[in-house]
Parts: sequence; C-alpha cells; structure tokens
Amino acid sequence: MNFGFTEEQEIFRAEVRKFLDANAPLEEVRRIMETPEGYSPELWKEMASMGWLGLLVPEEMGGAGLGWVDLTVLLGECGRSLFPSPLIASTLAALAIQENGSEEQRARWLPGIADGSSVFSLAVLEANDVLGPDGIRLAGAESADGIVLRGEKLFVPDACAANCFVVAYRSGERPEDVSLAVVDREVEGLQVEDTPGIDATKRMGRLELDGVRISPDRVLADTARPGWSAVERLLDHAAAAVTAEAIGAAEGGHALIVQYANQRTQFGSLIGRFQGVKHPLAEMYVDIESFKSLLYYAAWCLDESPEEAPLYVSMAKAYASDAFTRIGIDGIELHGALGYTWEYDAQLFLKRSKWVKSVYGGSDHHYERVASLGGL
Repeated sequence: MNFGFTEEQEIFRAEVRKFLDANAPLEEVRRIMETPEGYSPELWKEMASMGWLGLLVPEEMGGAGLGWVDLTVLLGECGRSLFPSPLIASTLAALAIQENGSEEQRARWLPGIADGSSVFSLAVLEANDVLGPDGIRLAGAESADGIVLRGEKLFVPDACAANCFVVAYRSGERPEDVSLAVVDREVEGLQVEDTPGIDATKRMGRLELDGVRISPDRVLADTARPGWSAVERLLDHAAAAVTAEAIGAAEGGHALIVQYANQRTQFGSLIGRFQGVKHPLAEMYVDIESFKSLLYYAAWCLDESPEEAPLYVSMAKAYASDAFTRIGIDGIELHGALGYTWEYDAQLFLKRSKWVKSVYGGSDHHYERVASLGGL
C-alpha cells in the first residue's frame, strides 16, 4: 500500500507554493491583513481561476471534484505562508451545501462558490462555544412563508468578507432538532460585524439575526444525515481544515526558527550549535510529523471511511492544538524574546498557533472526545 502523495498531488503542491511565494510573501501578508477586507480580492479571483475555491465541488457544478487529501495539500501550503483568505470558510460552506442540499440547491449555489463570484461562510458557533447539540440556541420559528431566525452567531470565519452564510439553527426542542439554512448578507434583520482577535490573518465576526425571514427553499433538508449529525460532520470538516493549515504554519514557523538559529551568533558561535537550541528544534520537528500523520489519515477517512473520521480528526486537532502552541512559544524564546516584537515574523506564527488552539474545539474537548469515541 502506498501511503505517500501521488505525483499529481506533489505537482499541485509545487504549483501552490510557487504562486504563494510570488504573490504572498510575509511582507504582503502583513499588508493584506491590515486591509478592511482582510483578504485580497485580486488574489481571490486568481485562486478561483486555478480551481482552488472549488477543489471539493463536483465537476458538474463547476469544481475540480477532488478529495480531502488534495485539500490538505492546498491548505498546508496556505498555512505555511499564513495566507489570509476566506478559503476555509467558503470550502466549509460548499461542503455543507454539497452534503446536505438538494440537487437544485447545489446547482444554485455551488457554481458561484467555485468561480469565486460568491463568498460563503459557515455560522455554527455561539457565545456558549459548546460543540454539541446544546450549543445551538439560535431559534428558528415556522411562519406562513418560511422560517424566522432570532439570535446570534459568533466566531464566524471571514464574516465581513462573505456575502452568504450557511447558518445552523434550532428547529425543535429535541437535542437533534437542528437544521441548516442559507442566509444572504443583505436580508432584512441581519447585522454583520467584525470582532477583534489575536490573529489578524484570521478574521472572525458576529452575526445578529433579528427576525430574519428565510423561505423553505433555503433550508438544506435533503440529507442522509439529518439534524445534529449533519452539523457534527461539518464541525469535523472544520477541525480537519484548521489542522491542515496548522501543519503548514507549524512547518513555516519551524523553518523561520532554524534560519534564525543558523544566523544568530552568541559567545562567538552560531546558537544552532548549542544543545539548548538543537533539542527544542528536534522536538518541534517530531511533533509536527506526528500530528501531520494523524491529520493525513483523518483526511483520507473523511472521504473513504467516514465512520473512522471523528476519532482521527479529534486526535489530530488535539495534538496540533497543544504542539503548535508550544512551537509558537519556543520560537519566541529562541529568538531571545525579540520574536514577539512587531518587526519579527515569529510573533505572527505564535498568534496563529493561539488561534488554532481554540477554534473548533481545544485539546481538552478533543481528547475527551477521543476517549468517548474509544469507549472510555
């Protein structure tokens, strides 16, 4: 059995790297993250033309029709550059529509996601930050002409860049009574605001839904995974996507520290020769390779063995949440604390590691889930 990437996937990786090196060095990333949009619309169009935005969208809907392992290649390279874009948000929304929408709904929205003309995001989390059925409190009340939504959503990725949202809401009293609906940004009663966060390359926002009316044809109801199980699978997709980006970001941060250790001299010698520097760098490498292996298998499971996916997604996300944070902190320390100053890029990787640690469940949540899924 071949556990490596295919030749086509390695070629794809090289092309992604070439594009990002040319268009998104860290100097450009710093510029983009300070813009009002938080991403580059020009680069977004180029990403669409290269098929990145529709990587998982079926070919008949305008996408590339590839799988999760291919997506991990793309996200890993984007993470290595800390590239700011709504790529994960839009991909998650596309997956929600693809897996839970009717054929008509898929034809209505997926082509626009694939060609970049529509920017979607996924709105699931709320103020309680509970990753379970009890965490969905946004109320959906039936009316004569559809559903009326009242409540709020927090931690919505790239909310201010999106013009459409896939929103999870409560459709009944039972824990499993959860539904998904597509909500346009311009609908009456919806307010979108940017919220401050530790990582400026990862914009998050808040949605306030005050009597938002949606017609029945916007409810994603044609699914083999009704209710909470559909949302739970989306959260697995989200955790896997974030961890895939974390692989590249951790590798990029590690490479930055190695470069510094091979340039900085102390007591007449390069600091990379000291055991106090070499050993932490070696431990970082082992950690990255460990959660990388877990994530690659989880990505394969999402397509080929869905019943195994929750366990391995949680294993990968739990390990990455702790390991990447240690790498970020050690990177600052090995820079002699200068790495936390704005002029040094090491602080950007630390901030990304802190963002990864908490989004879509921290290590405590996922280790507990691993224990539960393992029968403990």
